[in-house]
Amino acid sequence: MPRPILYYSTNLKAPRVSFKEALLKGLAPDGGLYMPESLPEMDNATLNALTGKKYYEIAHTVLELFLTTDIPGDELLAMAMDAYDYDVPLEPVYERKFLLRLDRGPTASFKDFAARMMGRLMQYFLHLENRDMLILTATSGDTGSAIANAFYGLENIRVVVLFPEKEVTERQRKQMTTLGKNVHIIGIEGKFDDCQALVKKAFSDPQLDRLNLSSANSINIGRLIPQSVYFFFAWSMLKNRENEPVIFSVPSGNFGDLMGGLIAFHMGLPVKKFVVSTNENDEVPVYFQTGKYKTIIPSRDCISSAMNVGHPSNMARIIALYGGVMDEHGVIIKEPDVARLKKAMHSISINDLHTKAILKSVYERHHVLLEPHGAVGWAGLQEYFRSSPEDAVSSQLAVCLETAHPAKFPAEINELLGFDPELPDSMKGLDQKKESWETMKSDYNLLKIYLLDKFSR
Repeated sequence: MPRPILYYSTNLKAPRVSFKEALLKGLAPDGGLYMPESLPEMDNATLNALTGKKYYEIAHTVLELFLTTDIPGDELLAMAMDAYDYDVPLEPVYERKFLLRLDRGPTASFKDFAARMMGRLMQYFLHLENRDMLILTATSGDTGSAIANAFYGLENIRVVVLFPEKEVTERQRKQMTTLGKNVHIIGIEGKFDDCQALVKKAFSDPQLDRLNLSSANSINIGRLIPQSVYFFFAWSMLKNRENEPVIFSVPSGNFGDLMGGLIAFHMGLPVKKFVVSTNENDEVPVYFQTGKYKTIIPSRDCISSAMNVGHPSNMARIIALYGGVMDEHGVIIKEPDVARLKKAMHSISINDLHTKAILKSVYERHHVLLEPHGAVGWAGLQEYFRSSPEDAVSSQLAVCLETAHPAKFPAEINELLGFDPELPDSMKGLDQKKESWETMKSDYNLLKIYLLDKFSR
């Protein structure tokens, strides 16, 4: 009989809990993030048997390793089939260098992969306990719409999304603000880091316990584990031989995507290197270069807006994975194994000029359309190849994650390429829908009053 995996807090001051408790709580009571006490290993036979399987089948295989004691296998498979009912293309660019297009879900963002499965997992456990929940989450762009859509219309879950009022595109905003029902949207007069700080403060406030708060940000372990799946999927679809090592370039803001990849790597996925591609919010590349981690307050505005994060929450998990301890404020209390960390990852910062140049050149040379976040990832991959020419050979398999549909960034695409990208079906008619949302100063007391007034029973 397999033993259940327990989850500990990165602050190391909270009891270990089950997956269900970690999922439904979101943030540990000591302000830390939940991490699995151990990661299940995928043996070679299981790993190489992924070849030729559908995405939902791979999701079931990966998730079952974590949840075999929590959810019956047939019910987990049904959840995966329901969550992943869309294509996941791997687009060739040149040689064996590919884009993993994570933009075909209902909100045309990679956040759909995590949000849809997390919503189904939460619904499963809430039904078992016959209870309600209030999801409180912050977004720098695509998280909010993915969460809002994943939970829209569910009777026992209400959703409040905070977003930086001036730092999301109009289409990103409309994907949240045109829903209604159980979805409530608040534009914060500040930055994403302000939104995230408000959410974290709410979770540590005992006066809000009666609201049954949980988070759907990448601070929730229920989002990270599903995000590990597409790393397995891409490798299984593209490998030429058993255990062939792959290079992934991951556009990184709050570092949830990267953490999902690292989970896959530590489970046994043969990854040669993760290229950690950030925009001008370069706190992590600077840490890799100098050994000193310093948050950027306020975060720097870049056209890859969802990556405008001055202190990624998931850095605490990455530090923990490599044996260190970082508190929620970004202070490293115990240094990780830096040598192992650098062996797994290469971090680089890409400015807006470089982002625009790459977006334009990739379209002109390869007829492949990127958007600003994917362009940061592709630029990071090319810079890595320049610094490590031994890996730039034609036979090396490399995959860059494209995290959002170009149609979400029409102004940038039009400026650089002179046309508007075609809308995916999921975004057609959006501009004509009526919006409903509120604005609020970045003031925790105002948020607390709003939550208690609106959701107390």
